[in-house]
Amino acid sequence: MRVCVIGGGASGMMCATMIARKGHFVELFEKNEKLGKKIYITGKGRCNVSNATTGDEFLKNVVNGKKFVMGAITRFDYNDTTQFFKEVGIPLKIERGNRIFPESDKSSDIIKGLEKAMNWAGVRIHLNCIVQKIIVSENIVKGILVNGKEIFYDAVVVATGGLSYPATGSTGDGYKFAKELGHSIIEPVPALCAIKIKNEEFANFDNLTLKNVKLFAKNTEKTIFESEIGELDVGNGLLSGPLALSCSSYINRQDFTNLKLYIDFKPALSYETLANRIDREIIEIKSGTISDFLETLLPKSLIKIFAKKLDINITDKANQLNKEKRKNLNFLLKNSEIIPKELENFNCAIITSGGMNLKEVNPKFMKSKLYSNLYFIGEVLDIDALTGGFNLQLAFATAVTCASDFKDYRN
Repeated sequence: MRVCVIGGGASGMMCATMIARKGHFVELFEKNEKLGKKIYITGKGRCNVSNATTGDEFLKNVVNGKKFVMGAITRFDYNDTTQFFKEVGIPLKIERGNRIFPESDKSSDIIKGLEKAMNWAGVRIHLNCIVQKIIVSENIVKGILVNGKEIFYDAVVVATGGLSYPATGSTGDGYKFAKELGHSIIEPVPALCAIKIKNEEFANFDNLTLKNVKLFAKNTEKTIFESEIGELDVGNGLLSGPLALSCSSYINRQDFTNLKLYIDFKPALSYETLANRIDREIIEIKSGTISDFLETLLPKSLIKIFAKKLDINITDKANQLNKEKRKNLNFLLKNSEIIPKELENFNCAIITSGGMNLKEVNPKFMKSKLYSNLYFIGEVLDIDALTGGFNLQLAFATAVTCASDFKDYRN
């Protein structure tokens, strides 16, 4: 068969390799001057290529499309990814949080490995080629229009990515193709990005990293998101850092009208335990000021903000804090309210949430339900996960699942 893969990112390169290994004629078209531009910047240039978890543990980190990707991650998990890169001379390593990186800590090595695999399999790679249209006749995909020229194929795989980091070429081409062919798109929104906030006290506040905190998101009274204990950056009108990135993926489809976020500065302590600690600290600090006392509970740069919210004078003696003020402090430490304004845009989002409607794709082979020889893989699909290598593993898994629909002529 003659097969066309549109997109030279993680899913496109993996899929082209796997189909070509079965003896098919495969051509890959990439609009950029080089392959894997988005891979190059992932993991701050180190490329967190997968995560050493499987099954339910993996699915816990999938935000959208859990049921859809179950078969794919069973078919091709982190062990398979590790073996794939080992075969092309790129050894991987496991770090904290089961995150998998190349031993070299260079994302460029992952790209080189994928390119080497394609070359070994005989994939024909075309760079600087903009696919303008997918050609259809009598309800069958016939080929593509690329750089003004029609080229015909027996099957077409769309691996064009989403909208995040558009400078890397992710400009929503796959959505356009899908809609032109009668498919529907779930509105794409930024995911794994910082959150702009309305709180004036943090508007011109220098960035501060909060460690060992929790972040919650509630819409009216319903809890939308509850983080693990971790790190959060606040300041310059933004919430960022690991907890904020995860939160963004759970609130990006919410109406922000009644949405509020809450920071728990003492998640390891219950209200009662924290109340006892407050009383004990005040006794121990003796003649110290409220400012001295708050330093035992908070980063110094937050003391004035807390004092203003509690309507207390930080130069007063700590033992002047009455029962009501102590109760209010306890509550504020466990429930500091943050009002979100909006998410940062696609220029700053790590991935895209939304995309190809999963109801119109067969998860067994990533095949369109409207056309028997059209496939969608990777980030163009309405699937997304948290940070930690899960999104790249999903790209690889959906690619391999797609390739499984092609007959192996070499056996």
